[in-house]
Amino acid sequence: MVTKLPSRPRSGRSHRPHGPYRSRRSHRTARLLLAAGLTTASLAALPATTAAAEDDKSGGTTLTVAVSQSIDSLSPFLAQKLTSTSIHRLAYEYLTNYDAKDARTVPAFATEWSSSADKLTWTYKIREDSKWSDGKPATAEDAAWTFNKMMTDPNAATANGSFTANFAEVTAPDAKTLVIRLKKPQATMTALDVPIVPKHVWEKVGDFSKFNNDQQFPIVGNGPFVITDFKVDQYLKLKPNKTFWRGAPKFDELVFKYYKDGDAAVAALQKGEVSFVPNLTPAQAAALKTQKDIKVNDAPGRRFYALATNPGARAQDGKTFGNGHPALLDPAVRKALFLSVDRATLVDKVFQGHAVEGEGYIPPRFGSYFWKPEGAQKRSYDPAAAAKALDDAGYRKNGDGKRLGKDGKPLVFRILCHATDPNDKAVGKYLQEWWGELGIGLTVECMDSVSDPWVKGDYDLAFDGWSVNPDPDYVLSIHTCGTLPATPKDTGATDNFICDKEFDSLYAQQAVEYDTAKRADLVKRMQSRLYDTGYMNIMAYPNALEAYRTDQIASITTMPEAAGNLWGQDGYWSWWSAVPAAGASSSASSDSGGSSPGVLVGVGIAVVVLVGGGLLFAMRRRSTAEDRE
Repeated sequence: MVTKLPSRPRSGRSHRPHGPYRSRRSHRTARLLLAAGLTTASLAALPATTAAAEDDKSGGTTLTVAVSQSIDSLSPFLAQKLTSTSIHRLAYEYLTNYDAKDARTVPAFATEWSSSADKLTWTYKIREDSKWSDGKPATAEDAAWTFNKMMTDPNAATANGSFTANFAEVTAPDAKTLVIRLKKPQATMTALDVPIVPKHVWEKVGDFSKFNNDQQFPIVGNGPFVITDFKVDQYLKLKPNKTFWRGAPKFDELVFKYYKDGDAAVAALQKGEVSFVPNLTPAQAAALKTQKDIKVNDAPGRRFYALATNPGARAQDGKTFGNGHPALLDPAVRKALFLSVDRATLVDKVFQGHAVEGEGYIPPRFGSYFWKPEGAQKRSYDPAAAAKALDDAGYRKNGDGKRLGKDGKPLVFRILCHATDPNDKAVGKYLQEWWGELGIGLTVECMDSVSDPWVKGDYDLAFDGWSVNPDPDYVLSIHTCGTLPATPKDTGATDNFICDKEFDSLYAQQAVEYDTAKRADLVKRMQSRLYDTGYMNIMAYPNALEAYRTDQIASITTMPEAAGNLWGQDGYWSWWSAVPAAGASSSASSDSGGSSPGVLVGVGIAVVVLVGGGLLFAMRRRSTAEDRE
């Protein structure tokens, strides 16, 4: 079987996970942000990388993106948050990419691929026109080294290890050929959302668990941008990679600027201090729609917004840890809480209609994998049924109307809340009201970073959310037993410590199923199982609600083509395609990541540009809470 696409497909404009968001709301510990990655001697041994990054120039065009999520790591081997994985999409190539129009697989670092008849050997042809930003050629050896490092070093598999867990051997017979031999068939071989890194730089790294890739700039990559500077919770700066095979981005600089407060980011957009703001509240979006030179984009998103329950934090060595409430281990309690969440009200009152009521784990945007409960399985808002479930399970009310646990003490739960997310706070108030009617208390614990208590298992419930990739493997994998931390002292890739044998069995089946219809059915069964356990309550699928200045950005590409998002795409299309407003026309032309027409959203209208008799669009991607979150 051979899948071959043109090496320079027409069109222009994508995280995983990624992912494979994932946003996901990632729970890497904050310690990674500050960990010293190498010894002084080792750092000195890393090569100076100046070829692709230019000195700062005054008077150049700058596209500034406001972000509210901290970067967990600049190491592609550790990063899981949406902001981080989105940046890695800009700095490194993956073997394949996703077309901005319809998310189908298109060439990236690999130009074509084929599998053996038994699906156990995959061969990728690596493009000849890709270079690292320090001028060295990017080859199949770099890809083989990246995957082999993940296969042999558990620390290098922290973020994306699920993709290589089934790899038996990875080799590079020559500079343009990559061969991956599998232990058993794997359905994600055209959706390996793993950044390929330069071997000549990364082979000098010692401890991959501590190296955050934030000590020397510019950072060597082969994507459309080069990371040139970074200050924790302040900013990250990138310059165009002038040798990028698709063509260099149009802006002279791309800056991700951190804002702890969403209102401050919106004010900066109004003043022209930033070019783009994602994750708007409905009130902010409504106010911005009346502003001159500002375009609001409101489109179906790729994220879900959920309530996660601590199922009892545990490690793969069998040891338990954390202080999750024992009552939440009872399915009857989880069912009662599930029945006491009015999703329709949340969509109407909190999201003010800019969302769809939550059901299954995969958002409706991904039609072939979308699942929703039917008939008796569906747990609709029913306070009376919730109270009965608790009564039948022996959780009675005392004279003060407080629901008592099996230990005779009133049930009071804690929920982790992201201080930077106004939705968490608003939903928390509704939950306090609804669960209060059941006789259950709720303490909403909002903090700037929920990572530390989350990875320690020190929570009862948490507001959760992930960005889903076109291939859902990654966001499904984070609920498998294999992603639990090795020991309580380690950090795994798990979302919230779920380990269910039935779910794991279905995951293993879908991972090797090449028949798309059969695989989609397995993915739906996984969602059904996750729904029934009650550990994840998907409350809403929020729209992508974002805005940008049309006097700074003349055109930019959404994904998908029709009514898509700009922030957190599955590729690098939005920022790579963006055209500066000054002196720019709406006909931004360049080779892009697909063979289909796309949409240029600019100056408040959507236009399709005809170039040389062909349809062209500017494009880009994933991860998260936001991504992977």
